[in-house]
Parts: sequence; C-alpha cells; structure tokens
Amino acid sequence: MTAIDPKSLNPLVAQYLSVHENSEQNKLEGSWQVPDSFNIGSACIDQHVTAGNGEKIAFILEDANRGTFEMSYETLRQQTNAFANLLANLKFSLGERLLIRLPNSLEYPISFFGALKFGAVAVPTSTLLAADEVAYLANDSGAKALVTHKSMWPELAESLEGCPQLKQVFLTGTGELRDLPNLPGIQLIDLDLELKCQRTEFQCRDTAANDPAYLVYTSGTTGFPKGVLHAHRAMIGRLPAAQYWFDFDRDDRILHSGKFNWTYVLGSALMDPLFHGKTVVVYEGPNDASTWPTLIKKHSCTIFIGVPTIYRQIIQKTELGKSDVPSLRHCMSAGEHLSDEMLLAWRERFGQDVYEAIGMSELSYYISQYKEKPIKPGAAGFPQPGHNVELLDEDFKPVAAGEEGMICIPLDDPGLFVQYWKLPEETEKARQNGYFLTGDYARVDEQGYIWFIGRKDDIINTFGYRVSPHEIERVMKTHPAVADCVALGETISKDKTLVSICVIQHSDNNVSEEELLNFGSEHLAKYKAPKIVHFMKDFPRTKNGKVLRKELIKQISLEQAS
Repeated sequence: MTAIDPKSLNPLVAQYLSVHENSEQNKLEGSWQVPDSFNIGSACIDQHVTAGNGEKIAFILEDANRGTFEMSYETLRQQTNAFANLLANLKFSLGERLLIRLPNSLEYPISFFGALKFGAVAVPTSTLLAADEVAYLANDSGAKALVTHKSMWPELAESLEGCPQLKQVFLTGTGELRDLPNLPGIQLIDLDLELKCQRTEFQCRDTAANDPAYLVYTSGTTGFPKGVLHAHRAMIGRLPAAQYWFDFDRDDRILHSGKFNWTYVLGSALMDPLFHGKTVVVYEGPNDASTWPTLIKKHSCTIFIGVPTIYRQIIQKTELGKSDVPSLRHCMSAGEHLSDEMLLAWRERFGQDVYEAIGMSELSYYISQYKEKPIKPGAAGFPQPGHNVELLDEDFKPVAAGEEGMICIPLDDPGLFVQYWKLPEETEKARQNGYFLTGDYARVDEQGYIWFIGRKDDIINTFGYRVSPHEIERVMKTHPAVADCVALGETISKDKTLVSICVIQHSDNNVSEEELLNFGSEHLAKYKAPKIVHFMKDFPRTKNGKVLRKELIKQISLEQAS
C-alpha cells in the first residue's frame, strides 16, 4: 500500500487515523490509533478552551418564540461542568443513565456533554414520542434521572409514575415547580436555578475509550425500541466523515434542519462540528420551506445538513436560489435517498451538489459521497476509509464486483456500538466471524462506487425516519376493534412514503379510518403513526401463517389501479 500524504488529511483526523491506498482493490483503507483514555465531553469542548479558543462561538440557538442565544466554548465548558457537579452532588454513579427529552435548546448540549464529562450515560429521546413510549425507555434504560422542559412534564408525569428507578427530574423553562405535578419518590429540580448554584470547575472523568457514553434507541424487530449503547471511542469512529463527507473549513457554521434526539443530528449537528471546533446553528419552532434558507443567510452558515424532504420542499415551495444564501458552500443529506431529479434541481438553483451518506444507529454514517469523486446518480458513494466495509456472501466470502453482498464491518472499528442494551443474544447474533453484520445489502461497481440495496426485512423508511412495522402493529392491535394489523411503507408518489396499516376488524366491531388514525396519533410518535388505513377480510399468508408483506403491497397497488 502507498501512504497518502498526511497533509491532505484533516489534522484532527490524522491524529487518530492513517489512510492508505489499496491499488489492487481500487480503494482507500484506514488504520486506527485509538488512545486508552478518551472523553467525548472534553474532546468536544474543553480541548478548544485549552487551545485558546474559548471565546469562539460554539452554539447558536434560534428560537422562534424566545429569540437568538449564543454560547461560547468557554461558557459551554462552564455550564457542562456545572451540570457534572450537579450530578456529583446528587450522588450519581458512573455509568448511570440520564434520559434527555428536550427541544433544540441551550440545555441540550449542557446536559448531554455534562453527563458524559461526569461519566454518566446520556439517553437522548424524541419530543415526538408519546408519554407511554418515554416511560418504556425510562424503564428499559434504568434511567435514574430525566431532563425535560417544564411544559412537557404534565404530559409525562402520569406515565412515569411506574418508573421506580427514576429519582430526579431536571426541569428547564419558565414557571414555578409548585405549579407542576409531583410524583412520590421523584425529586423535581429547577435546572436553570440549580446550575447557577454549582461550581463551574470540574475535573472531567478520565474515561476509558471503551467506557459507555450514550444510549440511543432505534426501531426494534420485536415491536419494542432497541437500545444501542455507544462508547466514548464512537467520537473517534466518526472522524472519517469529517474528511469524506463534511467539507470542514476554518470558520464553518453548520445548520441542521433536524432535532438533536435523532442520532443523525446528534452526531452531524452537535458532536462532529464541536469536536472540530466549529459553530453549530440550530432552530426550534414552527418551520416551512423558507425557514432554512432564511437562517443560512441570517447566520452566514457555510454548511447545511438536512433530509431529502427538506431539499424537496425548498425546491418546490420557494423561488430561492444561490444569491439568497451567499455564504453556503456545502450541502449534505442522509436518512433516505435524494432523488436524481432533486439533485439536478438543487444544482441548477443553488449551483451546488448535495452530498449523501448512509449510516445506522450502530455505526453512524460509514458510506458517503465526497468532493474528490463525482456523484454518480443512484450510487451511495464510497466506504469511508477507516470503515473497512466488506460485502460478503452467506459463507462470509467477498462477492465480486456487481454482485449483491451483505455490508459487514470489522469488529475493531471504533465507531461500532458496544452492545444492544440488555439483549446479549441480539448482540451475539449481529457479531459473527469477526464482523458486525449490518443486515443491509449492496453491490460495488468497477469504479468502487457502492450501490445500496437496503435491508432484506420490513423496516419502513418514511421522511428520513426508520420505523419498525412491528412496533406500530403492537400498538394498533391494542385497539378493541382491531383483530389483526399489518403496517407497511406505502409509496404514494416519488420520494414520498407514508406509514399505512392493513386492518382486519373484529366481527362485532365497526371502526372508522379516522378513529384508527387518531388512536395511532395518540399512542405513537407522529412519524410512526399511520396515515392510511386499508380494511381487509384477510391477508395473503404462507402455509405457516406468516403474512406476505410484498404480496400485500402488490394487492393494494392493484386495487388502487383498478
């Protein structure tokens, strides 16, 4: 192998990763240098203060109701230290879980990084989840404390009453604690007031690189969310994206259209930019297609990150173009594939490409397009050096160019998760023959481009979210009128997939579509809730009674066409 000039690598990337060219396979490969000790909180915040960049703006919050707020790296260091000291004073233990359910806010990075500095495990969760879903995550993770907004607490309180391990709830926002519901055994703490009382110096925990750092939940195959535990080394494992997906420059400002609770946003809009000393711009409030170009211009953002839906809305619902966002120089997308039509339209209107990446909760993004190689329509890009992707057949042998193989990742990749939370059999099943088996399939062409095929299971991709049909079915079957239910991803137009359910009713019940849709909205996160209902007398099945989902989709398509 021939070593690539280290000067061509981002200095921070080069500190942990060596990249070489494999001329035989026509691809770049990487080898890692992972230190014994590493802490994400220190790496993303404290190192920049130590280097003399404490006054640089780390975080800009644009809140539609409250205005614009900024935090420097020094302020973020002090506030995360105060949060870590608060945990220490409350006798938190190393590795204990802290559930975070917050909107995009200043308190999000404070609590997330503060927990990691202390040595606790942060558990980000979506504000879109129903209260019962939050209670499930609190119980499954064994969270000792919850950070949330005062406006959210009344909705959550009743469901969280059955969480015996939950001892503290940190509440942020306006209002008095005495006006909020109290639960036996749970201490309500006004986070904003308490942080002002804490010391702003804290000796960041000297965590091992393999110590647990954060626990994210993804759609599970059993109908329940599945916890994915990551170590502090995951931050190092994210470095190839800095070189081969991002296009970092010295004074970048990065705007993401999403919420921090989503792994995609938590990484690309918070951890990654701050690790590299950049400025993060986030938004909280109602939005439309013009929101994002407006924010890019207002805050002189250089990098914009979104999902294909956002790019499509900007193109279809505005007349804005390159002259309206003069600072913008790099665009990124993930979550689902951006159509060729949208890519061409964006190029024509904004004069730029949109660089896509493929990732997963267990590894983050590991395949991407990047500027040194032209985008080939339909292709996912290239494996990022360091993520030494292999496409393997059923016998764990590499497949030839053009053939389908499962995407497998060597187990020594520092970006890989530690384990599925409390699911040792699932973890063991996913780790075989020295590889993590992603379950996703792809093929590679003669030029090394990856053509992503996807999972050979039933996961629904809708508006950038991955949704388990089993989770939807489990909830919808609790409706008294539903005898059986199958959830599907129904493509209603190009680039638009909605969650639909096929329902068999109990013979003595008659329920309307509206009632079922309302039931789904009440008990599931909005992105999981069904949008379409098909009433049926039976489903196509195998001889063993298993529903033939593909046949069901064909049946629906034929009925709609007739």
